[in-house]
Amino acid sequence: MRLPAIFIQMEVMKATYSNCIKACQQCSVACQECLAAMAGKESNTDCPLCCELCMDSCLVAVKFMAADNEFAIDYCKACMDVCAWCAEQCMKHDERHCRECAEFCLRSIEQCRKVVLEGDMV
Repeated sequence: MRLPAIFIQMEVMKATYSNCIKACQQCSVACQECLAAMAGKESNTDCPLCCELCMDSCLVAVKFMAADNEFAIDYCKACMDVCAWCAEQCMKHDERHCRECAEFCLRSIEQCRKVVLEGDMV
């Protein structure tokens, strides 16, 4: 018996959510580490503020994906914007923690983009 296309699409979406949840969790941890390392330091960018907001954005997106909520795609779109801003700000610094934070932000953007694209097809 062949499964209806909608069930196949739902399984693909669950796998995509799983990858995105992992990327957003890793980004959130990297943002927390960057935030902690930047505490009390002067910055000529929006870092560490961007890290705090990016961390929150990632965690909210994770919550909506984990709940398979109808607004998960909207939160992934917002997460992409906040992660892009954070990556841009952190890339301006030479510190290892900032570079790693930016790298994890870019990974999160990539996975959120997949959620958004696949969600538009469902």
